[in-house]
Amino acid sequence: MRRRDFIAGLGAAAWPLAARAQQRDRIRRIGVLLNSAPADDQPYLAAFMQGLHDAGWTEGQNFQVDVLWNLADAGLSRVYAARLVALMPDVILVQSTVNLAAIRQATSAIPVVFVSIADPVTQGFVASMRQPGGNLTGFSLLEFSLGAKWLDILKQAAPQLARVAVLFDPQTSPNTAFFKPVVENAAVSLGIEATLVPVGAPVDVERALARFGGVPNTGLVLFGGSFLLSHAGLIADLARRYRLPSIGPDGFATSGILLDYGPGIELTDQFRQAAGYVDRILKGEKPGNMPIQAPVRYSLVINMQTARALGIEVPPTLLALADEVIE
Repeated sequence: MRRRDFIAGLGAAAWPLAARAQQRDRIRRIGVLLNSAPADDQPYLAAFMQGLHDAGWTEGQNFQVDVLWNLADAGLSRVYAARLVALMPDVILVQSTVNLAAIRQATSAIPVVFVSIADPVTQGFVASMRQPGGNLTGFSLLEFSLGAKWLDILKQAAPQLARVAVLFDPQTSPNTAFFKPVVENAAVSLGIEATLVPVGAPVDVERALARFGGVPNTGLVLFGGSFLLSHAGLIADLARRYRLPSIGPDGFATSGILLDYGPGIELTDQFRQAAGYVDRILKGEKPGNMPIQAPVRYSLVINMQTARALGIEVPPTLLALADEVIE
């Protein structure tokens, strides 16, 4: 798949306005700001490009794409958002809350399609799901009410649970502020003590789990985000070592975490669907009139290998609710 060198793209941004207008008559420009690194996001980008192809677009003939990755760095998000906006694209595709916040700060005029965003209304990105208004539309991933559900499911799996460490990365999970009151209220109702634990490097994770692993009847809640997902294997290994039952959004159980609960959406599907929204915008639709798409169901995954390693007897009632059991 051909990609323009970004430096060349910056040179194009300096063309005279008339020349740029003529270029746009022949070819449409799409900016893309992704969340991690090229190797991690390549399947998602490929799904997006395939969706554009299916809609009749051919790269190099009627559109070009400029792709940047923030490498899970909030500072790079702001820098790259400004660079993409300077290219004056016809539409921008953006992944993650950090990147969307940076793009929204950089432009209120260029149409934006987002993917993998938690509850965009509560976060203040759009006015409503049905009629977002402004220049943003896209695909929501989960609701903040899931924080309470995670605690409830973890308590069912480990009835003796008395406290939880809630791991989050403040750089890649700025929406923790919205999860926090939900989790704290649920903890009170379940008689659980909840402690928020910020982590930003593997050594932070190792220290936190070693500290809480010495306290009986303690578990882990993982808020998600690119940092925790990229280190899910490390967290799973340490959780087994310190006998900490754990839960997070979908994707964690396959890495060895005891439980995960979430929309069960393949992000490749969201990126493919996002191509349809980009196609409609390029053909003249206004993003503010295009409803936000949200998950319609959630799924529970239980890792029984981890349960046995932790000495946990998962209740039959919880097993009956599982959409997938990893043996």
